[in-house]
Amino acid sequence: MPRIMPIRDLRKTSELSELAHTEQEPIFITKNGYSDLVVMSAELYDRYVSILRTDQAIFEAEEEMRNGGETVDAADAFDGLDKKYYG
Repeated sequence: MPRIMPIRDLRKTSELSELAHTEQEPIFITKNGYSDLVVMSAELYDRYVSILRTDQAIFEAEEEMRNGGETVDAADAFDGLDKKYYG
């Protein structure tokens, strides 16, 4: 269940930091009853960015295939990479 806190609780920086690191979930901050900010630990942010990059790469590959991209045999692709990086 998402953690929701009012903006006034941002004054409790040590408690907020501990909560973010302990729960490893985003903390939603509200202002006047409406969503305003999201706070999370740096580790969680890094994990989200990694997932986002992977999703973006998959999306781009799917778009390329929809727009007429050609498939490559996996064995040929790995042979090419071996030659390129390992001589």
